[in-house]
Parts: sequence; C-alpha cells; structure tokens
Amino acid sequence: MAARARKLPRSFYNRPTLEVAPELLGKYLVHATAHEPVSGRIVEVEAYVGQGDPACHAARGKTDRNAVMFGPPGFAYVYFIYGMYHCFNIVTEREGFPAAVLIRAAEPTDGLSLMEYNSPGKRHHELLSGPGKLCRSMGITVAHSGLDLTGGEIYVEDRETSVPTIVTGSRIGIRSGTDLLWRFCDADSGSLSRPVG
Repeated sequence: MAARARKLPRSFYNRPTLEVAPELLGKYLVHATAHEPVSGRIVEVEAYVGQGDPACHAARGKTDRNAVMFGPPGFAYVYFIYGMYHCFNIVTEREGFPAAVLIRAAEPTDGLSLMEYNSPGKRHHELLSGPGKLCRSMGITVAHSGLDLTGGEIYVEDRETSVPTIVTGSRIGIRSGTDLLWRFCDADSGSLSRPVG
C-alpha cells in the first residue's frame, strides 16, 4: 500500500451509484498479484443502476451471471464479453438492489513491467485505456468475480489525489439508455478509452 494511502471501506460503496461513480475518479485500483502489485489511477467509469436501467445487466432480473450485483456492496463483478474481453465492475448500493460501476480506464502507476508483459506492444497510456485492456494488463478475470474489495487481493485506494475537471457523457457500447449521461471521465487524462463528446 502506497504512503498516505487508505483502502476504501465498504461504506464508500454503500451509497447511490451516481455518487460513488464520479468519486472513484482519482482513486487507485490495486491488484496484489502473485508476482508484484499492479495499480492504476482510475480516470473513466460508467454507472449502471438497477433494474430500471435498460443497459444494466440486472434489467431482466437475477441470473447466475449477475447474482453478485444483488449482493452486498464492495464486491467485484467481472464478466466476459465477445469471447475475448473481461470487464471489471464494483457493486454499489444496498444488498438486494443491483447496481455497479464499470471501471473503463486508468493510468498505469505500479507494476508497469508486469502490465507490459500481459499486454505486449501497448504503449504506456494504452495499457489500461479500456475495460478489456485494463483487465488483461492487470490480470483480472472472471475468477475474481465475487471477490470482496475490502480484502487484500483487489481493492481501491484513496491516495489523496484530486481530479480538477470531471466530464460526463453517454455510456459506450450500449443500445438502450444512451440518453443517460452516466459515463464520468477525468478530462485531463490521456488514458481514456475514447474522448467524451
């Protein structure tokens, strides 16, 4: 754990998703791998809020795949898409209400050599610039779904860094709910998955 870093407690996640999502910007996602810790400063997230959100995985009810979203806050929800990409989400809000924040992009900080090994050929700012690249570079898979993020393997730290300008936009890769501006980005980051606007 970095100096002056504080692991986020469960109470941080046990709040409305639209409050949690922008406050995750500037925090650090950490994976304490068997080789070395890797981490990235979160710069882009998307909120998915309950069964009333048509783009939320829980919109059609509870399944084996999304069951962790209905559980307590502060747990990892990781899913596999397009037969090749993992996506890492953090469960939010009260138990029984399915909501989560997708971590779309981060700026690499610790464990750069391991991330470069996991994603050969990617430049520094590209290593975590998208949900699939983030999971590949940080070694996160569906095996981590259901993991308690207040534990010691994968967690989020507050290292007391600020995000001066947050911009919002439509979520990416969805067909429903495109009118909701629930994508939050650090406007000054060069590691976004794509520009806002």
